[in-house]
Amino acid sequence: MATPLPVTITAGAEGPWRITGITAPVGASLLPAARLVVEDGARLARDGAWRLRGITSNLRYTAEAERAALAGVQQGLGRAGATRAALIPIRKSEAWWDMAQDARRDIIEEQSRHIAIGLEYLPAVARRLIHCRDLGEPFDFLTWFEFAPEDEARFDALLGRLRATVEWRYVTREVEVRLARD
Repeated sequence: MATPLPVTITAGAEGPWRITGITAPVGASLLPAARLVVEDGARLARDGAWRLRGITSNLRYTAEAERAALAGVQQGLGRAGATRAALIPIRKSEAWWDMAQDARRDIIEEQSRHIAIGLEYLPAVARRLIHCRDLGEPFDFLTWFEFAPEDEARFDALLGRLRATVEWRYVTREVEVRLARD
């Protein structure tokens, strides 16, 4: 596992990503803003309409065979052609967190096939999971995706499939921030 890395995402007037839309499929939305910046490492916070913090971590629900499959096809972030992105912060219910980790794993993969579904969209859609629950942030996870404009329909299909799973019944807040890199 790589060393955990603090990540700060700030929406405001500056940043390489232009916010093209903010929707809230479940729960309250985030304030509107023009631009977004993702900063890795411990840095001074920027001013903005909103700021989300988290930390990268180990793969908590991924079996070894799944980890190897993901590593074999996953592309890195920041690819030149990946000029579209989505930030999807998610909060899950207390019922979710009251379950043992193996019960959550059962829902994620055995019932919902979350990892298997995600694998079908790699390498076109690069992704990164950032954990925030233990930091007292308003979301449990920040999910970051990057893709080329021609793969946006595939990304939409991925989201649709994930949102239709048993796992998503435990989501109490979800915001979708769509972005374009100039």
